[in-house]
Amino acid sequence: MRWERKDMLGIRDLSREEILLILDTADSFIEISTREIKKVPTLRGKTVVNLFYEASTRTRTSFEIAGKRLSADTINISSTTSSVVKGETLIDTARNLEAMNPDVIVIRHSAAGAPHMLAALVKPPVINAGDGAHEHPTQALLDMMTIRSKKGRLENLRIAIVGDIAHSRVARSNIHGLKTMGAQVVVAGPATMLPRDMALMGVEVHSSLEKALTGADVVMMLRIQIERQQQNFFPSLREYARRFCLNGRNIGLAKEDVLVMHPGPINRGVEIAPEIADGPFSVILDQVTNGVAVRMALLYLLTGGRGF
Repeated sequence: MRWERKDMLGIRDLSREEILLILDTADSFIEISTREIKKVPTLRGKTVVNLFYEASTRTRTSFEIAGKRLSADTINISSTTSSVVKGETLIDTARNLEAMNPDVIVIRHSAAGAPHMLAALVKPPVINAGDGAHEHPTQALLDMMTIRSKKGRLENLRIAIVGDIAHSRVARSNIHGLKTMGAQVVVAGPATMLPRDMALMGVEVHSSLEKALTGADVVMMLRIQIERQQQNFFPSLREYARRFCLNGRNIGLAKEDVLVMHPGPINRGVEIAPEIADGPFSVILDQVTNGVAVRMALLYLLTGGRGF
């Protein structure tokens, strides 16, 4: 199968075949990161612009490393060092960037839909690196890659996503992707952090951590999105941790070979206990490693690569 889309804006509209193409292509790039010289000439002469309007460590660094390992020239732009501080709009920024003839634009923005608007304005491919509380497609892809590499499949796995569902773009992208790939998705969190129409997405919904953990093959803990909340959704962090922190006691409700995941950054002792985050069930650092491979795969496919 050949990649036909101009952009990577979200998981929701991707077919099973498209997701498999990305994951299989990413698998082929894993080996490059283990070499003594971690570089191939695949995108030599190409330019990738990373346009980040929100703070980021893992995603931004991962995209930069991905581009450089493919020999692309990577340019990083943040809102604090761009003309945004002078009042320039995203539309004007987009048109000016396009005039410089980049080959790919990667954007993270606090406004849902910003990457879609950018993609409609410019000719180069656009990759959504996270837009508001809407989607984070590359995170979902690296999560699916991690699960598949450890479990050998995505079909018929019970996957629990726990925490601040209402404000999480990671949760939305993962739900879309995992459902498409045949997984059973369970979500759990405080009732105030569960959207009312959550069940319409075809997921099992609980306000009890214990019910979500029971029989789970994978547990994905989410960060509390304090910066996206306009009001208090729980009494205190202590109360939240008491009810929803994954720890050595409640992890026993999941399957013996459970995988524990977290998109980061981790609030240790709030969403997940340190002994679990650093313990034998954790694949959190595998997620980071696989993130580079997934982003290499997307840069390759969106610039004309045929996949593997």
